[in-house]
Amino acid sequence: MITVGAIDIDTSHPKAFAPFMKASGRARYTGVYNSGFRSDAYVAKFMEEHEVPKRYDSLDDLARNVDIGFIHSCNWDKHISLAKPFVDAGKPVFIDKPIVGSLRDCMQLLEWEKAGAVVLGSSSVRYAREIQAFMAKPLDERGAILSIFGTSGVDEFNYGVHVVEGIGGFLPGGAFSVQCVQIGAVEQYHVTYRTGETALYQLHTGAWLPFVFCVTTTKNVFSLPVDAGGLYAALLDRIFDFMESGAPLASTASLIESVKICLAGKTSRERGNAVIKLEDLRLDDPGYDGAAFERGYAIQNA
Repeated sequence: MITVGAIDIDTSHPKAFAPFMKASGRARYTGVYNSGFRSDAYVAKFMEEHEVPKRYDSLDDLARNVDIGFIHSCNWDKHISLAKPFVDAGKPVFIDKPIVGSLRDCMQLLEWEKAGAVVLGSSSVRYAREIQAFMAKPLDERGAILSIFGTSGVDEFNYGVHVVEGIGGFLPGGAFSVQCVQIGAVEQYHVTYRTGETALYQLHTGAWLPFVFCVTTTKNVFSLPVDAGGLYAALLDRIFDFMESGAPLASTASLIESVKICLAGKTSRERGNAVIKLEDLRLDDPGYDGAAFERGYAIQNA
């Protein structure tokens, strides 16, 4: 049984993950550490409902006493500090989406990976069964990918990163530049890749939209709507496969490329739809404001 530490149970994911863990018989939350906006009463109720035996006041203690940490903080600016005790303890840590929100934090994750740390993440859409099944088809059957169109809704980054992560499930690396090509209730961002592929992702801010991908290959055009009901199981099964057998997941470089694409898209929009190369992103750019998002999220989920 894989023991999991829940860190900052801000989002709906811990409540959704816990029943799946129990049903699978593969893992369970055995500890909680909370420095987020959730009240003591909320934490106590979560622990009672999901039979979590211990609340920790020290993140270092939690890291020592579980097999893996799951960071559920809605403030991505805290993710590095929350993950560090697990990295220091030599334990893997899963960071829920968005994994981080600035280039500076992306670079920290890469440094950890180079030093041997295991950081897993971040969006369940990357591991959607529809995407995985498509990529598992023989190349001579599905054809080489030429372009991808993907849709998402709600907001630009916290939810919008899902569609960018989904594109990463098809094209896990090599993004070169991003250009915002439409602004308004529906925004569109065009991504070019060093090996010639392109992607266009669309965000409908303020409205929920399903995740749908249209993939053009050298053989055909494939429409791949994603069943949202199966996303958590797809993600957790992959994490538990890794914990049990070392089955590979997305690399840190691929995970942070999704963040870089979002950052480049944001910069493009702010600079009048200029084409922004990922290599030209700046370390001193604050990126997306995680603290501001947390304040709004806390009000909406009080």
